[in-house]
Amino acid sequence: MAQTKMVFQRLEKKYIITQAQKKLFLEKAGTHLKNDLFDASTICNIYFDTDQYALINRSIQKPPYKEKLRLRSYGNPNSDDTVYLEIKKKYKGTVNKRRIALTITQAQELLQHRTLPKENTQILRELAYFMKFYQPTPKIFIAYERNAWIGSEDKELRITFDTQLRRRYDRLSFTDGDDGKPLLNHNQALMEIKVANAYPLWLTHILSELKLYPASFSKYGTAYMRDIVTAKQLTLSNEFTCREASAFGYQQKEAYSCLQAY
Repeated sequence: MAQTKMVFQRLEKKYIITQAQKKLFLEKAGTHLKNDLFDASTICNIYFDTDQYALINRSIQKPPYKEKLRLRSYGNPNSDDTVYLEIKKKYKGTVNKRRIALTITQAQELLQHRTLPKENTQILRELAYFMKFYQPTPKIFIAYERNAWIGSEDKELRITFDTQLRRRYDRLSFTDGDDGKPLLNHNQALMEIKVANAYPLWLTHILSELKLYPASFSKYGTAYMRDIVTAKQLTLSNEFTCREASAFGYQQKEAYSCLQAY
């Protein structure tokens, strides 16, 4: 198993902006920012949840504490390339992300067969407990193009811009390409600002000048609300309409056929 293990704790805020606003923001930031080491990449994620979507249902209720499990790759990896299994926890705005590096084969053994690597680490113990408690399975694939910047003066400042957000619910594997249905308008970008403590003054001035305000946006949550919840609501609505039709005297055969369709 790869030895890379990472723990992140920081404040994160998200902003839905236009491409024009992104260009203006970077122009005004100037030398306060510099390109991250991996400044441009395709990021692919597979999110895991319970059969009843307990994790994302809890998350969209905006509780003080929430958590999620995802497998992440940078680009389209081969079977021996490194991917990252992450537990992401959020408590009152502070994000704690703990992840471990694995090959795809190792990740599959861990996620499908609950076969833990021999190393006995705190992160692995947390992953083992999480999987035993929730019994999660892959639910959605989400990919996007990311540009990343870091602070020139403050190394803890990181700003990312995600575009071409897309999702799919089949082919939940990194080896099946990174295509999917769009999640944002093609002219929009998701900007995330990540800091250890407070924003630097120059950053607050730019955000104020451009009238950029934080937005409550979760990639998985947005996809879930648009696709899964909307589909369930439509089904319930159609069932209700069919039952109404039966109650108001439509032929019993027609009402039964209507219900069977849902």
